[in-house]
Amino acid sequence: MMEQRQTPDRSGALELLLNGDLLQLGRWADSIRQRLHPDSRVTFVVDRNVNYTNVCESRCSFCAFYRDADASDAYLLDPEAIYAKIAELVEHGGTQLLMQGGLHPGLTITYFEELFNEIRQRFPTVQNHSLSPAEICHLADRHGLTVMQVLARLQSAGLSSVPGGGAEILVDEVRQAISPKKIGWKRWGEVMLAAASLGMTTTATMMFGSTETPEQIVEHIFRIRELQVSGGSFTAFIPWTYQPGNTELGGSTATGVEYLKVLALSRIVLDNIPNIQASWVTQGAKLAQVALFFGANDLGGTMLEENVVAAAGCCFRMSQQEMIELIQTAGFSAAQRSTGYAILRQF
Repeated sequence: MMEQRQTPDRSGALELLLNGDLLQLGRWADSIRQRLHPDSRVTFVVDRNVNYTNVCESRCSFCAFYRDADASDAYLLDPEAIYAKIAELVEHGGTQLLMQGGLHPGLTITYFEELFNEIRQRFPTVQNHSLSPAEICHLADRHGLTVMQVLARLQSAGLSSVPGGGAEILVDEVRQAISPKKIGWKRWGEVMLAAASLGMTTTATMMFGSTETPEQIVEHIFRIRELQVSGGSFTAFIPWTYQPGNTELGGSTATGVEYLKVLALSRIVLDNIPNIQASWVTQGAKLAQVALFFGANDLGGTMLEENVVAAAGCCFRMSQQEMIELIQTAGFSAAQRSTGYAILRQF
């Protein structure tokens, strides 16, 4: 396969996913990565996931993190506890805060405005890359506001960019099966296009390996591509695999080979999104290193803290130095980046 081949359509992409040779797919994806990133650089961001609450009305069957409001281990972090976590991030040279929780019935938009304003004042060097389309829609529905109004108010309070969590598979048949209380795929896309229209960057994700079909994986990737064409501001696409441990849904998940094929196909189809991120959090360091030859050019965050995937029993950890060594021993140069992919430091 040669890089100059045309981007496949849906049927061509499905054929590649079902019957494509793994190594040929990898070579095609790698040639696109080399064209888009000819400097052989692999990037990462120093960040922290602060999960401000585990209370969530969505109750997705694939999630091991959520709790009902009356559960004995339900929590809502005190603002001072959140500030302490961010202070520790800054001490470690971190630049990105990824604050996500659940659809908490008691939290208002004013809560987030006050919290984000305080974070901006106390930590001006930290980019607030927080919430998700589901959380944005939850606030809009609660207050009778539009998605655009919620985003504009949060942006004024200090929200810089919107991560693409809660995408799972952007096909409503799958969403009805595994997360029936969560927003449909069109509302997810509405939030992302609204954020882009306000000048905010966004990311896109995919969780696969639960109940979806190969056709639905392909549909998800193409819907992301088409949202980007329609005015999206996706800086990166991050596919990861379902983690069945401690979940209501249970079952098994995708294999390493399936992960690499989906990753490579993502790079091939999403040539209008600059960065593809390898998910070391779900795949571990060794497969993430292999992923750098299957289209990925970014390893995401060092994640000083991560709780959602860990709740499913998947507890890969990596220090900044380990991440640098992983990149360099694969033959690439390592660089710390900002949320917007500006290079902050090279190693």
